[in-house]
Amino acid sequence: MNILSIESSCDESAISILEAKGGVKKTSFKILGNNIASQVKLHAQYGGVFPMMAKREHAKNLIPLLKKTLKEAKILYPVSGIEYLVSKKVKIILNREPELLEQFLEFIPTIQKPNIDAIAVTYGPGLEPALWVGINFAKALAIVWDIPVIPVNHMEGHILSALKKGGNKFSISNFQFPILSLLISGGHTELVLVKKWMNYKIIGETRDDAVGEAFDKVARMLNLPYPGGPQISKLAGSSRSKSGKTPGVKDTPTPEVEEDFDLFPPVKLPRPMINSGDFDFSFSGLKTAVLYLLRELGKLNNNQKIAIAKEFQDAATEVLTSKTMKAAKKFKVRTILVGGGVSANKQIRTTLIKAAKKEKINIHFPEKGLSVDNSIMIGMAGYFRFLSKSKKPNIRTLKACGNLKIGTTTL
Repeated sequence: MNILSIESSCDESAISILEAKGGVKKTSFKILGNNIASQVKLHAQYGGVFPMMAKREHAKNLIPLLKKTLKEAKILYPVSGIEYLVSKKVKIILNREPELLEQFLEFIPTIQKPNIDAIAVTYGPGLEPALWVGINFAKALAIVWDIPVIPVNHMEGHILSALKKGGNKFSISNFQFPILSLLISGGHTELVLVKKWMNYKIIGETRDDAVGEAFDKVARMLNLPYPGGPQISKLAGSSRSKSGKTPGVKDTPTPEVEEDFDLFPPVKLPRPMINSGDFDFSFSGLKTAVLYLLRELGKLNNNQKIAIAKEFQDAATEVLTSKTMKAAKKFKVRTILVGGGVSANKQIRTTLIKAAKKEKINIHFPEKGLSVDNSIMIGMAGYFRFLSKSKKPNIRTLKACGNLKIGTTTL
């Protein structure tokens, strides 16, 4: 079957078309088309994502992305003869997205119904104004093309994203149950036990800040540009050149320093909840410890910034690795899947791989481009949802769920 997938949970608008075959034990996919429009540069000037701005950009981007993706998949065909009319239902659904409605009415009636069997769309978690744009777009297309909508939990997509290996053609078969998934992003830090697909149990989660959120906030304290996570990682892994500059990090002050000044002056930060006896996380205290340290030090030189970034990343990595491996041992898992934007952090990857190898556990990370929000993972999760033969949702009652948790449903 061919699945059109839509992602609009935060600041990436994405549309893919996947050809999916096979059953749950061995599933094969072919990416027929895939396009994404990132809003990172737009939001960077404000230091974070603004929900209503994200909503506006999604409304602007979805039709151009659909057009491009249908063309890539070679299923974009102009209507010959009389164009069909778009129903009043569609106009009502898209009433709150006037720019999207205008583009919809200009484009959709001019093409034939493409070879699409279902539409998978993210319905949570995420920013609700942004989620609604994707959901309403999916509903409108479903009515016009008379095909079903498959609601997808965004975090379920991140779990499956770690299993994609290879190019446009790939199979999902390189795993063993039970699976432990570590989901780390700007909004989530949680450990999820997977005994079978579509059956998820959260065994640990953050009690306050997500790890990605903590990275961004510490980066802001160090006057590093948004998004902060990659900047902290670059700074932590950098060394001072003779000119006093820090390679690869934007907007980093480069004051003169004495030659005998240690590159990494002594800095020690806490490892919150590392010995708590459960699998929960807390990163608010780690962030606050950085704040107090900065107040104590006053104006920082470049070497102190490097030392603080390095120690913060070391602390976060140590906690994530310790909790993950303890959970893996307790539940005797054979596969670890790591997903979410922070999974791209090189130090976290390297440390987790070494720890998993020591315990002879298979561990998988998303390929480049799939750690961020994307529609390929939504299409993959949508197909698994289809195979599970879940109750067909009523698209009239399908709604955005900003705080949706993995393993739960509001449908």
